[in-house]
Amino acid sequence: MKTKYIAYSIGVLVLLILIFGSVFILDETQQAIVTQFGKPVGGSRTHPGLNYKLPVIQKVQRFDKRYLKWDGYPNQVPTQDKKFIFVETYARWQITDPLQFYVRLRDERSGQSRLDDILDGETRNAVASFELLDIIRSSNRTPEISEEYLQEIESLDSIKVGREKIEKMILEKANGRCTDLGIIILDFRIKRINYVEEVRNNVYDRMISERNRIADQFRSEGQGEARKIQGNKERDLAKIQSEAVRESEQIRGRADAKATSIYAAAYNKTAAARELYGFSRAMEALEKSFDEKTSLILTTDSELYRYLKQIK
Repeated sequence: MKTKYIAYSIGVLVLLILIFGSVFILDETQQAIVTQFGKPVGGSRTHPGLNYKLPVIQKVQRFDKRYLKWDGYPNQVPTQDKKFIFVETYARWQITDPLQFYVRLRDERSGQSRLDDILDGETRNAVASFELLDIIRSSNRTPEISEEYLQEIESLDSIKVGREKIEKMILEKANGRCTDLGIIILDFRIKRINYVEEVRNNVYDRMISERNRIADQFRSEGQGEARKIQGNKERDLAKIQSEAVRESEQIRGRADAKATSIYAAAYNKTAAARELYGFSRAMEALEKSFDEKTSLILTTDSELYRYLKQIK
């Protein structure tokens, strides 16, 4: 009885192993093929859900159904105009035929390695076929800059192809080499472009000297404007001072004329008034001309002697 129970348990266990060994589940992100002794059997399994295979002798090879990334290594590449640059790229790819992919490449690591050869090679060929200007720029455009700086920059050269078209050309040629690999390259972009170190230092030095030249020009223009403002200030100051002197002389002349007219009017009064006016003028002159230590010699016919004699 006990032996029968053990045999029954073993049979159930073997049955469970066979059942679970013949069923596998694919989720939405996976696709697979079934291999028997290392060789694929049947077609590609791309639909999520339950799938079946022979237990033990058949195995499941799973592949990612999602978009996969590829990052290229920075490569030193010469352009058509003999300028050495570092080009760094990236791409997105997808496994579209798991069976063909398995036959040709086996796994995703081999796929990445194969893309290294294809995309790096096509990138080198494209960069070497075009000038640096075409690789950097995507379109011909007019720089948005104020009028005062337009004369400081050189006109931009026109491009023949442009970066976007070069990227599309690389993508098309690379996909042409992937038709029998069971994959498709969805997108390709040049991520970064830079000069090699020696050329980059020369470019930086040229940029610095150009900026210094523009700064010196602006500085000299500012100094010229400052001298112009200073000259205008001195001219305006001299004009204001001359006008002030002229106006003061005019006021002084009018005052002197007014005083003279008053003196003349007073002198033309009666004899007593003229006498008083003459006396006051003589006394005023005497007061301003002499002090206590001054000696004075007068003749008998002097007006001042006559006034002093009357006072005595």
